[in-house]
Amino acid sequence: MVEKYVHHICIQTNTYAESLNFYTDVVGFELVQESPNFHNRHFNTWLKLGTFYIELQTGKFDEDLEACNSNAQGIVHFCLWVDNLLQEVERLKEMNVHFIRKNGDIIYKVENGQLCKLKAPEGTIIEIRDNKGI
Repeated sequence: MVEKYVHHICIQTNTYAESLNFYTDVVGFELVQESPNFHNRHFNTWLKLGTFYIELQTGKFDEDLEACNSNAQGIVHFCLWVDNLLQEVERLKEMNVHFIRKNGDIIYKVENGQLCKLKAPEGTIIEIRDNKGI
């Protein structure tokens, strides 16, 4: 059997600088390569966290991308595992990220554990979990 794993997801954005800052400074991705003027786009950039990559790109020149919609088909969010969810939430609070609250709570219980969700500048939803309670 051929080995398979997820290599990357591609996120397009109208707010390139804000999204780049969010994924590197807030979430902790490493900037691997930034290519300006890439195939009729202002930027096509590779970000890495462990063995997982995000291909962050702008729309094509003179193109405004439509907003993300969590009720659309396709990928709705991606999840990051952390060692300590409470500690990570406290760190993120200091960075003034946009948390998606449920019943007013940042951290909430779900089957097999607890999680929080935050929204990136371009609208991508990121779920954060730890392995406590699983």
